Amino acid sequence: MIHVLVVDDDMRVARINAAYVAKVPGFHVEFQAHSAAEALAFVESGRPVDLILLDHYLPDENGLDLVRRLRQLGRKTDVIMVTAARDLATVQSAMRLGALQYLVKPFTFAGLRAKLEAYGALRRTLDLGGEAEQAEVDRIFGALAGAAAPVDLPKGHSPTTAELVRRVLRSADGPLSTQEVADRAGISRQTAQRYLKLLDRAGRVRLTLRYGETGRPEHRYAWLPAGTGSP
Repeated sequence: MIHVLVVDDDMRVARINAAYVAKVPGFHVEFQAHSAAEALAFVESGRPVDLILLDHYLPDENGLDLVRRLRQLGRKTDVIMVTAARDLATVQSAMRLGALQYLVKPFTFAGLRAKLEAYGALRRTLDLGGEAEQAEVDRIFGALAGAAAPVDLPKGHSPTTAELVRRVLRSADGPLSTQEVADRAGISRQTAQRYLKLLDRAGRVRLTLRYGETGRPEHRYAWLPAGTGSP
């Protein structure tokens, strides 16, 4: 179980965030704090805290100052920023202080769920211990980055299947057809097509056409890294 501290000065927002966390298997909200002092006191109380969902705008000091104080005290608790602060200086400071993710308000449950699921997968990998080859190191460092721009899934779509299709595309050396994606993911062609269309609409894949002897074009898909878009 991953123990979470939710920190937000707005009590209503804190309750919503806590309710979102409670809906993700493997996560439990230990406490909701509404100031930096309250959050620090809870961490120092010795209650279990693995992850802090941290707002930047707090009444007594900002979230990044709280992270600095925690690090100075030797607290290595993981942090995901959940804030309306959009300026790049704050984003850069959060990165340098070791925040694992940065989620900009307003966001959907799907957006937060993607961050938490990626964090959970990372924790499970690191808890195994031992040594890692370069490919495993790359996967660890890319685990949370891959969730930086999640796709909000319509009703009836599975986050697990969406992640499976995403991984197939990201690991491919070049564009793949719908059937190739289906074969590599171990799903039906119809299911692969549904998720590929969803990713295309979200601007996360580049769609190209390849014409064969029949004259009917074959759709081929390539993953677009976060921060890029379709031409």
